[in-house]
Amino acid sequence: MILVNEVKIFYVNIPVPEDVNVIIGQSHFIKTVEDLYEVLTTSSTCIKFGIAFNEASGKRLIRYDGNDEELTQMAVDAAKSIGAGHVFVIYIRNGWPINVLNAIKHVQEVLNIYVATSNPVQVIIGETDQGRSVLGVVDGYTPLGVEGEEDKKERIEFLRKIGYKRGSA
Repeated sequence: MILVNEVKIFYVNIPVPEDVNVIIGQSHFIKTVEDLYEVLTTSSTCIKFGIAFNEASGKRLIRYDGNDEELTQMAVDAAKSIGAGHVFVIYIRNGWPINVLNAIKHVQEVLNIYVATSNPVQVIIGETDQGRSVLGVVDGYTPLGVEGEEDKKERIEFLRKIGYKRGSA
């Protein structure tokens, strides 16, 4: 016998302040918070961060840690609004996702990364009678066009200015 049930689909807005980046992903084990904490603290001496992780069984608590109270509270609030089991949220300041993403991806229990951005984020949620799931994310806005030669030059100069590329354009 096949039972057909409904899925409620909606989205939640995840705030991303101007000087902050957010990383949202999925993991599968209670030690996620400690392992992500280690990754972030060893990535840079000046990075500030907050981590929250939604437990999917047992006590089903939002586990959290961080070295910045404001960012930690933001992570807890975002994880709570998403409400999907095994989802983690990391807010970082004084660092960039590019500096920590590979290390995060290599944490044994991390399954995937949904988004890493400083753009406004909307998380698309599917909800059943059992719980919630992240179906996808909206990262920023729809493109307005295709870059021209001046835009290319600006992009290349910017990457060199912030130290991610060497040499001249």
